[in-house]
Amino acid sequence: MKTLLVMAGGTGGHVYPALAVANLLIARGVRIVWLGTKAGIESRIELSSAIEMEWVDVAGIRGKGLIRSIGALLMLFRVFWQVTTIIRRQRPDALLGMGGYVSGPGALIGLIMRLPLVIHEANFDAGLTNKILARFSTYVLTGFPNSLGVGRKARWVGNPVRSNVIALDKGFGKAKWDKAKLCVLVLGGSQGAEILNQLVPPAIKLLSSIERLEVIHQCGHVWQDTTQRRYSELGIEANIVGYIDDITEAYKDSDIVICRAGAMTISEIAVVGIASVLIPFPHAVGDHQTKNAQFMAERGAARWIPQEQFSSETLAEILNELFEDRSKILAIGQAAKSIACLDATDQVANYCMEVMGA
Repeated sequence: MKTLLVMAGGTGGHVYPALAVANLLIARGVRIVWLGTKAGIESRIELSSAIEMEWVDVAGIRGKGLIRSIGALLMLFRVFWQVTTIIRRQRPDALLGMGGYVSGPGALIGLIMRLPLVIHEANFDAGLTNKILARFSTYVLTGFPNSLGVGRKARWVGNPVRSNVIALDKGFGKAKWDKAKLCVLVLGGSQGAEILNQLVPPAIKLLSSIERLEVIHQCGHVWQDTTQRRYSELGIEANIVGYIDDITEAYKDSDIVICRAGAMTISEIAVVGIASVLIPFPHAVGDHQTKNAQFMAERGAARWIPQEQFSSETLAEILNELFEDRSKILAIGQAAKSIACLDATDQVANYCMEVMGA
C-alpha cells in the first residue's frame, strides 16, 4: 500500500480541497497521513477515520523586537524537527502540499529526503512559498490558468471541491420570471466577515423587490445575535446562522451569493453555477482575493466590488439591476459554470498516484 503525506491546514480553503483528494485516494487504496496543526480547522471538523493525523505544534509568539524574532526562530527549528521525525516514522512515498502553515516546512524536509512533491496552488496569484517550491516540485497544479507559469511541471487542474457539491445538480432554470421569490445567500466564512454583516442588511432594505426575497446569512457565531438584531431593526425577515454545516442545501436554494473571493468559495460557486457578488478581503496575503475576483468578473462569471468602494448603496444598485432582469442572473451562473473544473479532485489524485508509482 502506498502512503501519501497530505500537508494542509489552517483554513477551510486549504483543508476542504485536501480532504476531497484524500477521501478519493483512500477509496483507491492509498494510505493517507495528514500533517496539520491543532490550531487549524482540521482539528475541529470530522475527518475520515482512515486518515492518520500528525500534529505540528504551532504557538503564538509573544513579545516584541529581538525577543519575538528569537522566539520565531526557535519555533521554526522545532517545527522542522517535528516534521523530520514524522516523515521518518511514517515513510511516505510522496507528499501533497495543499497550503497552510505546515506545507512549507513539510515540503522542504520532504525535498531534502528526496521524496516526490506535488503542490497545488488554489489562488489566481500564487503565494511566495509555492513560487519557491514550484522550482523543486515534481508537479505544480493550479486552480487558475498560469498562476504559477507554464512548463513541463505545470498543470491547470482547477480547485478540488467537496464531493457533495460536485453531486449537486443546480441547473440554470431555477431563477425564472415566474418564480415567486429569489434567494440571496450571504457567506462570511466560518468566522464571519463583519463588513458583510454590517452593510448587507441595509442593502437588502434598499431593494425595490424586498418583498420577493429570501435571505440566508452566514455571519459567524460571534456575530449571530448582532446580525439578527440588525435585520430585525430594519424589519427584514432573514435566516441568520453562525455557520452552515450543510452548504449544499444552501447552494441548492440560492440564486445569488454575496461573499468574499476565497478560492474554495468561488470554485464551489462555479461548480454549482450560481451568480455571485464578490467583495474580496483586501488584507489577504498578496491581495490574492482581489485577483481571484477580477478573474471571475472579466469572464462574466461574477460581479465584484472592491472593499474600499463597498457600501450598502453600491451593493443594492447591483442587486436591483440583476433582480430587474433575471436573465442576467442566469448568464452569470452559466458563465461561472463554464469555467468550473469538475474533475479537479480526480486530476490531483491522479498526479499523486503517478508520482507514488501506484
